[in-house]
Amino acid sequence: MKIGNPIETPVVGGTGAATPRPGVGESSGSAKPAAAAEPGNESATVKLSSTATSLLAATPEFDAEKVAAIRQAIADGTYRIDPEAIADKLIANARELLNRPGPV
Repeated sequence: MKIGNPIETPVVGGTGAATPRPGVGESSGSAKPAAAAEPGNESATVKLSSTATSLLAATPEFDAEKVAAIRQAIADGTYRIDPEAIADKLIANARELLNRPGPV
């Protein structure tokens, strides 16, 4: 699993800086974003939903001791995966998502 910004790809043999990948509908040529082409287009308004705002404001919580113990178990080759527990939790998560009311 790769963690990082999916929009950037590493440059091989270059300066080490990442280069942006073209987005959907863009070609890999020298096309520039619309904002770069129009210098006066700097005042875009973005409104985030309350869900997005709460996700951005949330601080991730984790148990550092548990992470260290799992990391050590993986390194030792003693970490065991319980596929039944994973399946049960995936099914419970899917049920929760299906029973959630839609946006109002």
